[in-house]
Amino acid sequence: MKPTRPAALALIAVIFAVLTWLLLRLLYQRLPPLPWSGVPALLLAAAAETLIGRDLRARIAGRQAGKRAEPLFVSRMVALAKASSLVAAAVAGLAAGFDIYLSGSLTAAVPRQDALTAALTLAAAVVLACAALFLENCCRVPDLPGRGQDDQPGSPR
Repeated sequence: MKPTRPAALALIAVIFAVLTWLLLRLLYQRLPPLPWSGVPALLLAAAAETLIGRDLRARIAGRQAGKRAEPLFVSRMVALAKASSLVAAAVAGLAAGFDIYLSGSLTAAVPRQDALTAALTLAAAVVLACAALFLENCCRVPDLPGRGQDDQPGSPR
């Protein structure tokens, strides 16, 4: 499995932003106000992934005596990190699409409130994406000292 590329997440966010903007041109007047409850949920998930990543990095590096990082747990955390970074990119794109659409009508109360909610959601989604990339990075096994290029998997002996 290859590491998640931030450029891929940015591309997903742009695609979702464009699709959201196009959809809102047709449907915004019929939608209820945006809920603010996504912001704390995204921030809570980001905090959890950051704490898990910090603990996991210490366990993989052997800095916590007695606690070993189980390979199955590490692989699950990689899957969680990859999934949450993709979801965060999609949510960021949705929020950006709302902000782009609403940027021309900030004088009315409801669109202004929706734009503020979308901006906070966008910021929280970016924080979650960063936390997910951090967790994914923490799941890597550090290079061992003295391990040369000849010891790499797939290299001829």
